[in-house]
Amino acid sequence: MPPRKIRVLVVDDSATVRQTLADVLNSDPQIEVLGVASDPFVAARRIRDEIPDVITLDVEMPRMDGITFLRKLMSQHPVPVVMCSSLTEAGSETLMQALEAGAVDIILKPKVGVAEALAESRIRICDAVKAAAGARIQGRRHAPPVLDAPSPRANLSPGVREPEKKLSADAMLPPPSGRAMARTTESIIAIGASTGGTESLRQVLEALPSAAPGIVIVQHMPEKFTASFAKRLDSLCEVDVKEAADGDAILRGRVLIAPGNLHTMIERSGANYYVSVRPGPLVSRHRPSVDVLFRSAARSAGANAIGVIMTGMGDDGARGMQEMKQAGARTIAQDEATSVVFGMPKEAIALGCVDRVVALSQIAPEMLRMAAAR
Repeated sequence: MPPRKIRVLVVDDSATVRQTLADVLNSDPQIEVLGVASDPFVAARRIRDEIPDVITLDVEMPRMDGITFLRKLMSQHPVPVVMCSSLTEAGSETLMQALEAGAVDIILKPKVGVAEALAESRIRICDAVKAAAGARIQGRRHAPPVLDAPSPRANLSPGVREPEKKLSADAMLPPPSGRAMARTTESIIAIGASTGGTESLRQVLEALPSAAPGIVIVQHMPEKFTASFAKRLDSLCEVDVKEAADGDAILRGRVLIAPGNLHTMIERSGANYYVSVRPGPLVSRHRPSVDVLFRSAARSAGANAIGVIMTGMGDDGARGMQEMKQAGARTIAQDEATSVVFGMPKEAIALGCVDRVVALSQIAPEMLRMAAAR
């Protein structure tokens, strides 16, 4: 018997968006659209009849906005929710509230008209839904399947071209070569996270002192939203947090968040580190990619780096962490019990490149301990 598909309820007031999302999701052999709803009241009636595994939820809708519905849903009958938004600065502020209210992830409404853009949107949307289906939701009353592996090639709509293959970090920069770099400068920290990472990163960064080592983070998140995410973290933490810009220095007490839709790499000039922010293809199905960040840390910082891989679906970051370990870096993975989705950490652990597997509450202390012990 084939495994049961992930059942999705699409909630959006736009008929065009409902149809496009349904087509995108149904193109994946592991997903089926259970139904569509034009607003939260229609959605509530559908949920009474049959509980979906995942809900995609628009923010701005008539009669009740998506954030209000999300809060009611999470308090009464928790179901994994992926927020679906247009690409706007104002909307990105609202989406931060959605993540605080319990949304698992954020996706952009699919782009139509350009085959390559729609293919990339499809990858992001389907991966987000599959990750949400396996996410740990507090108070959840059912257990849908956990799917950590990337989906097989699906039958896409006519004219939609999926990227030919899953690219590695080779697409952005060559692998590390030669001897591992000695510990000659201050430690820097590279962190990768995906599904569930927004709130997990907040907990980690809030626990850091103002003089913590410089940190660069890749959190899988759409463009525009990373700026709001960084702004929110900056208001909560002793360290300074900002969205990374090309050429930004990596300094003590500073955290740089990779901008959505751009790869971010660590570079070195003498004893100083800075970031390079560049466009490029999807790597390990993502842009920005943790594999790209970690490889750049291995190349530029070697044994001066600490790598941290946190909650998320798939394997982005596992090979990059292996390269960091081979270059002399120290490495940390979040444990299964505290990961919303134990995909990325599990893959890194399976490669044997993780020094310490710790609970979320211990990541910050472990990073500081490793930095002090160099």
